[in-house]
Amino acid sequence: MISADELRAIPLFADLTSEQLAFLSRAVEDISLVPGEYAVHEGDDRALYAVVEGLVHLTKEVNGVERVIGPRGPGELYGEVPVMLSMNMPAGCVAVEPSRILRVDVGTFFTLAATAPQVVATVGALAKGRMEGLKEIAAEKPTPDMVVIGPPVDPRVHEVRTFLNRNRISFETISTDHHAGPFPVVELADGRRLVDPSMREVALAGGLAVFPAHDHYEVVIIGGGPTGLTAAVNGAAEGLRTLVVERFAPGGQAGTSTRIENYTGFPFGVSGDELASKAMRQAKRLGAEIVVTRAIEAIDASARTLTLDGGAQISAQVVLVTSGVEWRHVDLAGIDRFVGNGVYYGAARSDSGLAHGQDVFIIGAGNSAGQAALFFSRHARSVTLVVRGESLAASMSQYLIDQIASNRHIVVETRSEVVALHGQDALQAIEVADRRTGTVRQRDAEVLFVMIGADAVTSWLPPEVARDSHGFVLTGPDARDSGRWTQPREPFALETTAPGIFAAGDVRSGSVKRVASGVGEGGMAIAFAHQYLAL
Repeated sequence: MISADELRAIPLFADLTSEQLAFLSRAVEDISLVPGEYAVHEGDDRALYAVVEGLVHLTKEVNGVERVIGPRGPGELYGEVPVMLSMNMPAGCVAVEPSRILRVDVGTFFTLAATAPQVVATVGALAKGRMEGLKEIAAEKPTPDMVVIGPPVDPRVHEVRTFLNRNRISFETISTDHHAGPFPVVELADGRRLVDPSMREVALAGGLAVFPAHDHYEVVIIGGGPTGLTAAVNGAAEGLRTLVVERFAPGGQAGTSTRIENYTGFPFGVSGDELASKAMRQAKRLGAEIVVTRAIEAIDASARTLTLDGGAQISAQVVLVTSGVEWRHVDLAGIDRFVGNGVYYGAARSDSGLAHGQDVFIIGAGNSAGQAALFFSRHARSVTLVVRGESLAASMSQYLIDQIASNRHIVVETRSEVVALHGQDALQAIEVADRRTGTVRQRDAEVLFVMIGADAVTSWLPPEVARDSHGFVLTGPDARDSGRWTQPREPFALETTAPGIFAAGDVRSGSVKRVASGVGEGGMAIAFAHQYLAL
């Protein structure tokens, strides 16, 4: 707790009365920081901060890079602008050396201001000066890390753009004629050009990690969705050497969700890519290692040795399978030639450009389809949900059904099915069968999203890891009752039939297919990993 004399040494509070100082001493938070520790992060709720001892830096993400925008030493303040303008914190605040700062919440600040108007006058004057600096930062023209050149409807161009978006690499797009050459072309900031590069080449050019830094880990997590990232956060926070191996980009299927409205702590919802981005940054900050564009091709269950694509091997004391599920493909003649140039499995916020001014069709009746319909309705001329069932009620949350019903840009066609696709180089039209009337109608359509559920892809797992009839991994009591568990002890709740190999999230048999439950299982898995290691 800070004393009245220490408060008086801060210029803002120097003229306060003894009673005002006593109130402030009781109300403020007295925070001690070690070097590298953050007092506040960019985007956090507003508050006023005062440095008592040490040195802190204000940091802001500019063009995807965290940049120091100013120091603060003893007696100096941060938070004047957000407090006065009722906005979230525009920058983070990190200790450069052992430091001590005060946090004055908004309620305390305005309670004090009611009896000490000079405090508001001083903070207001400082805020006015700080605004000029913020204007300069805002006026900086973003410099992209890459430029992607190619036709907008080219499948590989779409894949590279999606990869860059999901991995938070800034880029611009230059559209070209479809027949102008091999695509995509990726132009780097140093002038180099990558022609039709692999995702791994793009990842390396973007500074992403693609090779594990070590040969041995205490925990290797296979899959970087919300479950895997939560496990990485918990594992790294508890001092375990932790590696996440991700095929494409952190976030998993949830990372493609345009809006998640039932995740606790986000009253107005959160996009999947935003949630994934924050979890990834958190995991890395705590020391977890994340490699992308890598797949596990084989696991030696007894030795817990994992073989990556390309043949490299790593070992782990504990393996956690959080590989999730993959979008189920629809069985339509000739659909493969339209995938990426008119037909898309799943939908993300980065696909908004595809929908702009278009008549968008979505096959599906689950929450993901509903969220996508609402999101694309802000960009498209119209959105049509093609639903095989009698209604949305059997598979979609009521809050989404209500929002869709009140949205004039969305049409729901029940008891309907897409039965054919038409187009030359790209999708141009679809045929929709109305099962009520028995009629088939051709519709102009250049954008079709398929969101009809997902399947577990687990054929790569070793035979020691038992799965149910649908390929989902058996754990806990199901693993014990499968007849494949050979240990005298009971398996842990998320342990598979192979001791030391755990499974969590959507890939697990019997899991609740929700982001919140997957996040919970990610934390649980690390707790069980500790118990296993203690054996």
